[in-house]
Amino acid sequence: MNFHRMWAIFVARNAEFFRDRASFGWNFAFPFLIIVGFGIIFNGREFKQFKVGVFPPEAVQSAAAANAVPEAFRHDRHIILVPVADKADGETRLNRHQISLLVDAKSPTNAYWLNESSPDGSLAERIYLASFMLGKAVPQKGVTRGGQIRYIDWLMPGILAMNMMFSALWGVGYVIVRYRKNGALKRLGATPLTALEYLSAQMFSRLCLLLFTISVVWIGADLLFDFQVHGSLLLLFLIFTLGGLNLCSIGLILAARGTSEEFASGALNFITWPMMFLSEVWFSLEGSPAWVHDLSQFLPLTHLLTAARRVMNEGATLVDIRFECGILLAGTVVALVIAAALFSWNE
Repeated sequence: MNFHRMWAIFVARNAEFFRDRASFGWNFAFPFLIIVGFGIIFNGREFKQFKVGVFPPEAVQSAAAANAVPEAFRHDRHIILVPVADKADGETRLNRHQISLLVDAKSPTNAYWLNESSPDGSLAERIYLASFMLGKAVPQKGVTRGGQIRYIDWLMPGILAMNMMFSALWGVGYVIVRYRKNGALKRLGATPLTALEYLSAQMFSRLCLLLFTISVVWIGADLLFDFQVHGSLLLLFLIFTLGGLNLCSIGLILAARGTSEEFASGALNFITWPMMFLSEVWFSLEGSPAWVHDLSQFLPLTHLLTAARRVMNEGATLVDIRFECGILLAGTVVALVIAAALFSWNE
């Protein structure tokens, strides 16, 4: 392997990326806007809240006018009271899952309605009924004393990893397919450059850009939300480095033989969407069927996020996450070898 040739491709690919100002700027703007948006929405609020429609509308503001809305329910931090015009309007919103529960604030029988197909409706109903039990004997309550994690702290690694996934797969897989289609690879094939050198240069070029991007986004978002990192920042950086290498190497397998940009686009979507939903980017898989958990273990993004969240939220050390790091590193080596073996310079 000739590192001088690798360095030439590395520099050329970086120069090409930095000259594309629209793509370069969007790599910063997209994850930053998502983080800021979620931070504004959920900062200082509970993640799970239920919207309860109340009619007549004036009952939402006037406690004296509400017979069927107990104070305990009215001031519960999990409940958002939404004024609705009448019962018909409320039932329409229930059917569309716009509200979880509908309450008649003037009803002498404390009448309420819910959509039985809505899981939120069932939970909101229990909170509503429990509010009438205030003052009666209830089980003893306890509150956890451990460090409570804000939703934005849990979400942050997922957004960074998702952005890394899209940038790695599309920035490597799709770009090389485009090079092959326009004949650039055929010209490179006439040089002493080997497939392994070329693919390695592409992978490390994209990795440097990924790490630079997420570092800038992290610093900017941290200034706004002051993320809680209980572990080592250096270890967190190492995890994203291993994750970036793994994701880039997967993109190289796709690029090894691909000749159609349309096929490459479809294949990349086929790879990225399952990872986005099964790797706990947006939500936890707790309570999902066992086969879903088993399937998620085959996805590199799952191991990246598991390790990153353990370091960030639990203060895990390298020894604690050695399994996840080993999976990411081994997957990178295997994928790179496969990509180099399959690689073709020609269409």
